[in-house]
Amino acid sequence: MTVELPSAQQVREARERIAGHVHRTAVLGCRSLDAIAGATLRLKCENLQKTGSFKARGATHAVARISPAVRCVVTHSSGNHGAALAFAARAHGLEAYVVVPRGAPASKRAAIEAYGGRIVECEPTMAARERGAMEIVERTGGRLVHPYDDPDVVRGQGTVALEAWEQTGGFDAIVVPVGGGGLLAGCAGLVRALGGPRVRVVAAEPAGADDAYRSWQAGRRVSVESPRTVADGLRATIGEHGLLALRTAVDEVVRVDDAQILEAMTLLAERAKLVVEPSGAVALAAALAGAVRGRDALVVLSGGNRDLRTAGG
Repeated sequence: MTVELPSAQQVREARERIAGHVHRTAVLGCRSLDAIAGATLRLKCENLQKTGSFKARGATHAVARISPAVRCVVTHSSGNHGAALAFAARAHGLEAYVVVPRGAPASKRAAIEAYGGRIVECEPTMAARERGAMEIVERTGGRLVHPYDDPDVVRGQGTVALEAWEQTGGFDAIVVPVGGGGLLAGCAGLVRALGGPRVRVVAAEPAGADDAYRSWQAGRRVSVESPRTVADGLRATIGEHGLLALRTAVDEVVRVDDAQILEAMTLLAERAKLVVEPSGAVALAAALAGAVRGRDALVVLSGGNRDLRTAGG
């Protein structure tokens, strides 16, 4: 696998391939949130995306690039990527197998199944997830679509920033949530290509799953063995593409605690009338903590698959 940040041309080509399959999501503003952040915030609403998260972009692009001879796609996911891949596979007439760790949110499991995905349970470790996915690939001959370390996925995720850049006419900062790092790599590559070093790139992550921060500080991958955070979608270990972004394109990694994440969720609901999941509020939590003070900043609300039947979503 070649590990590189996508070029603007590669992201534009990805946008053409996914056009008609995903939404062009809104960019919204909220003056009361601006006042708290001390910045002009432009909220990129991927909570309103197909399947409820930005993951639909990367999954759809990866599936669009698969050889016609392949009849099955396989992945591992705690929820959003699995639902997105099942969605994309169904649109292209393919089967989708998703290895899901025990304890994944019931609402996200239900979404995978609603889009026609076949769930295979595993132990809640990355090693078990990866092993389970490879076993299915070997048995079915399917194509593995990694949640965040697949070049086609990364290029698809970069369309979030490309779309927002065109919608806003540009910005001088971007705040992106980081788990495995596919969204970060795609967006960082795109804004560096279009805006150069003048655009401040901020990665935001939960303090209880801060492997990206530790890796950024160390200049190499540093894992967190037992991540603990309400933002379940950001518990993944940083991948190769995300690590490259940290090394070459990220200006700062900001950690926020669960209380800040939940407060950001509440403010989005109260002030902007937007429902996001905990992972989707992490970038805003960082912005509200002063990460982009004085700037015109794009803030990526990465997903809205919140379980409203549980107390934290």
